[in-house]
Formats: sequence, structure tokens, C-alpha cells
Amino acid sequence: MKFINVSDVLRKLKRTDGASRRLFFGLFGVAIFLLYFGPSVLRWIFSSSSRVNIHDPLLRCIDDRLTPYYSLFHDNDAYIHYPKTEHSPTEHSFIPYVGNGFFGLTIEKDAHLTIKQGRSLELDVNFHPVVSVLPKNNKENHEETFVTDYYKGIVKRFTCYRGFYANFEYYAHRNFKELFLQSIVITNTLNDVIDVELVLPRVSDWTANKNIIKLQAGAYAQDFQVMTGMIDIPNTKKSKIVSIVYRNVPRILTLKKRGVTKVDLFTTISYSDPIDKAQYNHLKDPIEKDAVEKMKNVLEEFYQSESSEFTFKRSHTDVWKNIWFTGFQISPSKAENALNGDRINHTMYIILSQVRAFESEQSITPVKRQEIFNALSYSENCYAHYPTLQAENLWKSLTSLEEINNLVRIWLLTLEKNGCHNLLKAGASGLIQAMVLSFGGFRFSNNHLEFNIHPKHLHRDYHFRRLNYGNLTHVNVSVSVNSENKAVLFVSVDRAEDKLPYYACDGGCLDEPVPLTHTPKEMPVKLTEPLTSLLYIATDKDHIDDLKHALHVKEIIEAPAHQSHILNLHKHGHSNLGGLPTLFWFSICAIILIFHVFLFRLIIKEYCGDGGSEKIKYRYLKP
Repeated sequence: MKFINVSDVLRKLKRTDGASRRLFFGLFGVAIFLLYFGPSVLRWIFSSSSRVNIHDPLLRCIDDRLTPYYSLFHDNDAYIHYPKTEHSPTEHSFIPYVGNGFFGLTIEKDAHLTIKQGRSLELDVNFHPVVSVLPKNNKENHEETFVTDYYKGIVKRFTCYRGFYANFEYYAHRNFKELFLQSIVITNTLNDVIDVELVLPRVSDWTANKNIIKLQAGAYAQDFQVMTGMIDIPNTKKSKIVSIVYRNVPRILTLKKRGVTKVDLFTTISYSDPIDKAQYNHLKDPIEKDAVEKMKNVLEEFYQSESSEFTFKRSHTDVWKNIWFTGFQISPSKAENALNGDRINHTMYIILSQVRAFESEQSITPVKRQEIFNALSYSENCYAHYPTLQAENLWKSLTSLEEINNLVRIWLLTLEKNGCHNLLKAGASGLIQAMVLSFGGFRFSNNHLEFNIHPKHLHRDYHFRRLNYGNLTHVNVSVSVNSENKAVLFVSVDRAEDKLPYYACDGGCLDEPVPLTHTPKEMPVKLTEPLTSLLYIATDKDHIDDLKHALHVKEIIEAPAHQSHILNLHKHGHSNLGGLPTLFWFSICAIILIFHVFLFRLIIKEYCGDGGSEKIKYRYLKP
């Protein structure tokens, strides 16, 4: 049996003809290129294929409209509903929606109003207020997309035709709770005057009394349509009287060449509490009068000065900004079906849209405002259950109005039955507090706030922002997974008028209480037997000291580090191979395979080929 000497093979490798060496090093270079540059090249190829086709003027028009919102989309502060193309993303295709707790609607073709019934806005009113813009011939192709701006509570719609494009804004006003506003800006890009057609509001399957009235809108008196009718409440013998007032606009608009045309469409809605049908004739006129009066107030506010339109819109967006004062952030995860910031923010936006912001409404009374303040200051026993981030049925799809209403009912019921009923009485400001508390299992209990979540769930970074402790003080709690794969806590307080000291202790409260300031204080995550909360916060140091005697902890250790495969699952989408991409391992295997193929070829050539043997013998003959 003939054995192969490795050193012999390496010497013969050096003597290999130039073509073989070039082939080897060429293949080796390709493998190295794939290893280091392959992932970037593939990402560039796939990202390029998913971008808007710049050669299509309609898609380029849409891309121009979306440019200001890409950063918001990346930060999960907005959602872009991309045009329907073969490359458009389909994951988490949320439906655009606006609402203010008094009424709501999805922003889509032929969408209808919904008003309050029970816990959500689920009573249908077959009035379709959404206006669209079409070319007069109505045969041209077009592209359309929507943007839901969570931070401002506005849905934007962009429609591009050949020759003109239209920008829409829709919002259910937070100060004027009865108002639905549509703002349309149409830009003619041609050097010709063109006509466009408006698809106007309409009614379907609803018997309503109609009449036209004149109201002062800016410098001119304009016609407004008034409709009043009755809506039956399903599964009951009750009904609601609904009155709607909206502006009449011409069906055909003439656009001046290379000009901009702006149309503001106001719709006010008033409705009664559930009544017996026999009361309709008696209560109809007051409800209708209220809707007309609300429209008069809106027109007066909107047209009172040149800057009032901007102020009118800002008063709405400021309310939404104040609602988002409290919030939550989570590190992104690539694990399959993982809950990420896009779904969390959209779910929060939808639920907040179905709850009124009482303290911001024009009709608020001082007594009601004080009640809201008291409700926000009393959070005892909220939230008294397992963290809602782990409840899969609270994070379902939101692609239809039915799914929206079902999810809102489940969320509000969950919070109400788990001790947050007082916060819910405060409206949207209390609701967002209750939701953020529930995400981490935070609970106000007996003069302290506790963070009640199992350490095994802290395998991602969390940040709970500005939890209302009362007395104008807010608590910030962050969870961070360090380089040792261990979760650590960071706690701070934001104080305004409240000058009370705040203290915190970790699980078991055996360590000395830590005084809290604006600067985050690092605290370990403890695992105790029996299991206790991870963190306790209170204004009374003696109360914190007493907790160590009330918790009856038998054993306490620092929570163990998370296993690497769990963290890799969230960081890379797979739990094995040390988190390295599949292409890396493919490249390594390719290099090994190429080397062995070349090696075997060399061995066969050297030991099995006669020509090669003679050549070698001839080359090394002694003179």
C-alpha cells in the first residue's frame, strides 16, 4: 500500500503548471469575495429590487411624496402603506384609521363612520365621508399610498396621476370631538388647464332627513348638507339619533396650469344616547341643532385669521403629542413572529384613537377636569396580572374594521378587569399609562410601584418612559442586556413640583434602598425564592425598609445570564452557528470543497498520469 507524504504533495503543488495555480487562486479569491462582500452585495440587490421603479413616473411621484416619512417609518413613529406592486412588503399590512373616541373610520374607499357603543366605536353609520380625486375621463392609471402618523394622529394619502397629484390629510379632531376634517391639495404639473372629478360623500342603506343650509365659511357663505336619522343598536330595542353636517362642494374642479388647488372639507357628527324609538321625534331637533352649532364653531375657529388654519391643526397634534408623553421602547427582534415596535405602536395608536382625550375637548368643565386629574393620580392596583407583552391574543392582526373593534374591546376589558378602571376613566391619558404599566407587569400597590416580571423574559432591551407616579413626578425604568448576557435595570425619576425623595430596592429588598435622581441608577436583576418583583419604588424609605420583612424571601441570587442561543434568535433570526449568517458558513464550505477538489486533482495527476511521471523524471535527471 502506497502512502501519501504531505510534504511531497506541497512540493508538487508548488511545481504545478501556471494555469492550475491561476485557477486555484482565482477560485480562492472568489470564495474570499463571497465571504466578505457577499452579504452586502445580496442586500444591495434585494433592496434595489424592492425600491420604487424610478423609470415609472407614477411610482417616482409616490416616492417623492413618501420621502419625508421614511425616517418616521424606520423609527416606528409612522406606518407607510406602500403601493401594491410585486415588490411591496406584505408583513404587518395595517389598515389606516382615524378616531377620537367619539367617532372613527378607516381611511379607504367607501369607508363608513362608526360611533360609540359599549367599549368601542362599533356602531355603524352608513355615511361614507371619504372624498377622492379622479381624472375627468376616469380611465387613467394611478398609484396611491397612505401614511399613518402616530405622533400627530393624522392619516396622509397620496394619489398620483399623469399630469397631477393630490395630497390628502384626514383626522378626527381631538379638541372638536364632533369634527372630521379632510384637507386636499391638488397640484397640476401640466402647462394646461385640466378638470378633475371629486368622489363626494354619500349615504347607503340609511333613511335620513336631508336639507341644505347656508353657513358663513371664511369670506363667503357656503351650502352645507344636513342629514338626521336613526341608527338601530344591534341585539337591543334601542336606537341612537345621528345628525351629520358636511360642506357641499362641486363635483368638477378646474385646475389652473402648474397651479395648486386646496379644498378643506368639514364634517360634524352629533348623536344621542340610546333611546326608545318613540322618542325620535321629540329629540331629533336638539341633536340636529347641536351638529349645526358645532359646524358654526369650527368655521369660526378655522377662518378667524390667516394663521388660524395652522393653529387649528396644531391644537389637534399637540393633544396627540401630550398623549405620547408616556411611552415604551423595545429592541428589535428578528425571531419568527416576534413582537416588535411597529406592531406595538400601531396597536397603541388604534386603541388610543377609540378613547376620548377628555381634558383637551372644548366642552370640558372644571369639575370634569378635576375628576380626570384625580383619576390619573390614583393608580392603585393597576396593573394586577401577567405582562401583556406575553399575551398573544392582544397583538392580533389589524387589517379590517372588525379586527380593530374586536381588539379594542379585548384590550379595554383586560385593563379594566385588572385594576386599571380608574385610569380608564381619565380617557386617553389614563389609557396609555395603563397600557405601558401592563407591558411590564408594573403595579401600584400599597404606596409603592413594583416591577413584576420574571427575569427569564428580560432577554431584550426595554425602556418604560415617564410612568406617572402622581404629584407631577414620573418614573423611567430601562432594561438592558449587557455583554455578559445578563439583564440589568436603570431607574430614574423626572420631578416637577414634587420635591419628595424617591427610593428603590431590587428583588427581595435585602439591600440598602437606593435614592433616585434624574441620573439613571443601575440595579441588578435578582431571582428570589419565593418569586418576588424585580423592583420596588416608593417615596417613603421606611416603607422600603419594611418590605424586606414582609416579602419572606428564603433564597436570593443574581438572575443567571441568558443563554446565547436565545439572544441570537432575536439578534439574527436563528439560534445556532454563533449568530453568523448562513452565507458565511456556505463560503467556508465552498473554500474547503475547492481546496479538496484541487488537491485530489493534483494527486491523481501526479500518481496516476504517465505523462506527468515522465515529465517529472525528465525534469530531475542528473546531467
